[in-house]
Amino acid sequence: MENEMVTADKPSSHVLADMPSGLSMMQFRAPATLPVFRWEISLQAPQIRLAWQAIQELRQSHPQSPVSNVKATYMSPWKSHLLNAKLGPLCQLVIQLAGEASMLYWKAKPEDLQFKIWDCWAAIYEQADFTQNHSHYPADLSCVVYLEAQPGCAPIVFDNQTRYDPTPGSIVMFPGNLNHLVPKTEGKRTIIAINLHKGI
Repeated sequence: MENEMVTADKPSSHVLADMPSGLSMMQFRAPATLPVFRWEISLQAPQIRLAWQAIQELRQSHPQSPVSNVKATYMSPWKSHLLNAKLGPLCQLVIQLAGEASMLYWKAKPEDLQFKIWDCWAAIYEQADFTQNHSHYPADLSCVVYLEAQPGCAPIVFDNQTRYDPTPGSIVMFPGNLNHLVPKTEGKRTIIAINLHKGI
């Protein structure tokens, strides 16, 4: 049996705004399946050990968390990779993984994409910390590296329907426009989050 087609006609759309172009912008939703990729890395890997050192140093050099949708005990500045070189090896690994994912899923050549790190920050979640629903648009890909994920720590929930329960050393990557949230946590979770943009 063939899948039913849903027509995005006028009744199912709605006017969002009158734009400077003089044209009214309308919106309709098209169901889509977006990929989420996962890897595992040893907690003894040099990229992870250096990332831990970077977090400790950033908490000393930049103790004030920025105001954001991240309601965590600590969050480092958005562009922490420019503030602490010890995040560099992890960022380079994430660029490599983004290329591999793009090659396997989208059949794109990594050398043509020239991924670059746009944002990189650390977050430490303790009892009752959470993150509000959001996306990382206009990032092309986003990544979360779980340095620590204690029993009972909160999952990451995609599009209010798909959850991933992290384990220490897991790396999760997803399209930057995919909405996600972190409900209130019980166990401690420490992460590095990274946004990537294509250089093309």
